[in-house]
Amino acid sequence: MSERDQDRRPPEAAALRQRHAARAESAAARAAALSHYIERRGSAAESEDSTARAEAAWKSAHAARVAAGALAVIAESAPDPAADSRCARNAAASAAQAARMGRLVDGDTEPSVAACTAALTASLAASAAAGAGHLGANAALNAEADDTEKHAVAAAERAGWIQPGEKIPSVSTGVRSGEVMSMMHL
Repeated sequence: MSERDQDRRPPEAAALRQRHAARAESAAARAAALSHYIERRGSAAESEDSTARAEAAWKSAHAARVAAGALAVIAESAPDPAADSRCARNAAASAAQAARMGRLVDGDTEPSVAACTAALTASLAASAAAGAGHLGANAALNAEADDTEKHAVAAAERAGWIQPGEKIPSVSTGVRSGEVMSMMHL
């Protein structure tokens, strides 16, 4: 995209990008932290559940990669509220998948159920904000998505999936081909 094309973008596109990127970054960090948590739990677990734990570890690691990929797309493209909100939606959906694996590993304890529910709620709110009728620009839906993401982080902390102040492990995004990008609706 040329400088002239970027100048034609409405000024609010940059502000919306910051908002969507912050939400995507938070969701990607939740997914990465949860993947790391599941890895640690799996290595310390009994061998009787090794297949289920290995599957949970693989699925949470994959979710963390997809979330990191969605965040990378925001960083690599020009501001576009619709595309940026889809990236935030994809990151939130991936974090919800990782939360389901966290619940699988931790069982139906109150904190893990609450954290999983909060992650699913954040994913649904991000999806609504990115919906076709709103294209990532609806202020009320974006505010709800921001709020539910904060609640998902707090619930993940209460479940012990995220340690406040802990350095989030980096996650490789893997290879992102054009086909994969189009499958992710980016």
